[in-house]
Amino acid sequence: MEKSYVVEENYIETITKEESAAYKISKRSLDIICSLLGLIILSPILLVVAILIKLESDGPIIFSQKRVGLNGKEFKMYKFRSMVQNAEELKDKLVQKNEMSGPMFKMKDDPRITRIGKVIRKTSIDEIPQLINILKGEMSFVGPRPSLPQEVLKFEPWMMHRLSVKPGLTCYWQLSGRNNIDFVEWMKLDLQYVKDRSFLLDLRLIFKTFFVLFGDENAC
Repeated sequence: MEKSYVVEENYIETITKEESAAYKISKRSLDIICSLLGLIILSPILLVVAILIKLESDGPIIFSQKRVGLNGKEFKMYKFRSMVQNAEELKDKLVQKNEMSGPMFKMKDDPRITRIGKVIRKTSIDEIPQLINILKGEMSFVGPRPSLPQEVLKFEPWMMHRLSVKPGLTCYWQLSGRNNIDFVEWMKLDLQYVKDRSFLLDLRLIFKTFFVLFGDENAC
């Protein structure tokens, strides 16, 4: 059964910004064109990675997980599986080693990550299947990263406004140090994007992301 998370309305007025029809159309057009081209151009890489994942460990090639998207609607986000098959069960034993403040879990030297998983995470190749989410309209190229349902339940009311825009592959957080930024600062960056968003800003963030995509020392 689908859950929906209510976006609070009692936030600072300046964060509320009505998206114009032109912005919605241009953003969606960019998402469709780029995700289709990306899936076609990157198909050889997708095939090689899929084979390597299957050869190294048991389990599905694609890992799907419930995330919270636009207006609190849940969807299944896709990634290349970079961890052992029972990673979710093992997470409970690693909670005390969480390196991220707040409700989100991040661990740089996570023992659940496979050898090929370390490579595809370092290069962000594990995120490529999210082009399917973008094509389906569940995500966009630019927007706050989609959170887990259990994380959203722990959000403070002001943080819920990041759900007023479609989640994305990249945003201010990806370009500002990732794991070196604490949870509250991450949320503030996402809300800054909600306030600033425009088609030109989206293009600029996509362009900048290419420079940090491969070999980003903060990727994990």
